[in-house]
Amino acid sequence: MKADLLLKNGYYLDVIKREFVKGDIAIKSGKIIGINGDFQGEVKDISGKYVVPGFIDGHIHLESSIVSPETFARRTSSNGTTAVVVDPHEIANVCGMAGIEYMLQKTKNLPIDVFFMVSSCVPATQFDESAGTISSADVIKCFDELNKKYDNRILGLAEVMNYPGVIYGDEELLKKIDAAKSRNMCIDGHSPGLSGDDLIKYISAGIESDHECTSFSEAKEKLDVAKKLNVKFSVMIREGTAAKNLNALYPLINMNEYRDSVMFVTDDKHPEELKDQGHIDYIIKRAISLGVKPEDAYVTATYNAAKHFALAGYGKIEPDCFANLVILDDIKNVKINCIYKNGKTVDPSTDISPAENHVDTTLNERVMNSINMRKVTLEDIKNRQRYVQVIGLKKGEIITTDEGALTDYGVDKDVIKIVVIESHKGTMHTGIAYLKGMGLKKGAIGTTVAHDSHYMILAGTNDNDIVTAANRLIELQGGKIYVENGKIKAELRLEIAGLMTEEKEDEVINKLHLLKDLVKANVGIDPFMNLSFVSLAVIGDVRLLPSGSFDVKKWKFITEEELEEKATS
Repeated sequence: MKADLLLKNGYYLDVIKREFVKGDIAIKSGKIIGINGDFQGEVKDISGKYVVPGFIDGHIHLESSIVSPETFARRTSSNGTTAVVVDPHEIANVCGMAGIEYMLQKTKNLPIDVFFMVSSCVPATQFDESAGTISSADVIKCFDELNKKYDNRILGLAEVMNYPGVIYGDEELLKKIDAAKSRNMCIDGHSPGLSGDDLIKYISAGIESDHECTSFSEAKEKLDVAKKLNVKFSVMIREGTAAKNLNALYPLINMNEYRDSVMFVTDDKHPEELKDQGHIDYIIKRAISLGVKPEDAYVTATYNAAKHFALAGYGKIEPDCFANLVILDDIKNVKINCIYKNGKTVDPSTDISPAENHVDTTLNERVMNSINMRKVTLEDIKNRQRYVQVIGLKKGEIITTDEGALTDYGVDKDVIKIVVIESHKGTMHTGIAYLKGMGLKKGAIGTTVAHDSHYMILAGTNDNDIVTAANRLIELQGGKIYVENGKIKAELRLEIAGLMTEEKEDEVINKLHLLKDLVKANVGIDPFMNLSFVSLAVIGDVRLLPSGSFDVKKWKFITEEELEEKATS
């Protein structure tokens, strides 16, 4: 039988047996057509090398890479990634359905396959003021209309962060879940620390995964509950930029009863880490170094994700599967020799034509003009309360702590001002608090990456620099910035919904390094990443929203009376 390519004399991974087997792989028209058969075609001798399926990231927000989808794909394809499952949650909060469709168009023809889960919690909470909303009707439209329009790349419902809504029967949220269930689509979860009866209710509602496990016992309980309920469930072992859980969870891969129900994900991955460390290949290497058998690590990075998401033809080296293959010189160190995507050698240097991923003009204009606000004045950020909430940063983590209330701030106490401004709908709603623990001694920083609603968020040692930073971000239509004595010292424009940029990878990384170097934050604090999470209302002790300081544990805004009590107690 005629083949386009024969990979001969290598050892390929049998993902079912979890072992490497010697065999010749025949490829034609982008698919594997046989192994060890009577084939003729171009021969590539891979003696002494190993072949594994292309790597799959089971959960990532592409926006977190800061670069465009094309640049992200070019980088990760060189690391052996051939498919990712994304939640466009960030851009959906800014642009709603237009953001989701923009991403679907932007990812049509890339060197990796990009599949989508429809964002389930936009806005993330009832207290948020995100510009975009995704209703149950929108979810159904994604499933029934956009999925057909965009090559069936929508797989289901993305991380259901509002787990209290599931447990207590939020009608609109349950409609979204039912829409996925009735179409036999996947439903991803997000339930940090959930346990006991509430966990049982959550999984019983149809939730099929979780990427928020931070301890072995938490992950084990979730898998055990699913097993007792006799339902599908996977723990996504997350090793990204903001959260790293591999050290705690890798023992699951070594246990026969759990190893089939885990996969690797990054969730959020910044461009400098993608370049310096890698992507899923980096997690595989780390897992092996921790004591995971290479065969099990590669199965976790490939077949398990493909099986969970029912991606036919992915994650296996068998006839009729896509020829998405990574050839390795060294399986323990994940030393890549070459990569095949649909039977063709991956060349990361190849330009991706804009015509191949054309975006409709109306969508492009919506996404590229997301900042809608007047110029900020000193009066806008003036304290109007006697006592102001102090929010503490925690080294090495994205949570925040309640540090009481003060009447004023000062760098001598490592306390600076923080401001959150609703930046998309023109309301100019502005929350003001103090921030402790960043280490900033002069100037101000700002960013339009502020999870989950992506307000403009700024922190500084004086009001003048904060205002200067805010108004420059308006001019840029989004970005990250550092201002000192009224002068812009460093900036990175994020013109795509205030979240991403079309700039080249190296330029982006250099600008990010300059920003961090100039800011000189405390050890263990990433100034821009930590700042971007201070407005995330679903984790931590206290947060800051445009409507004011927010108590996460009490699930309400903090009153002036409560601030006075904190300050005087």
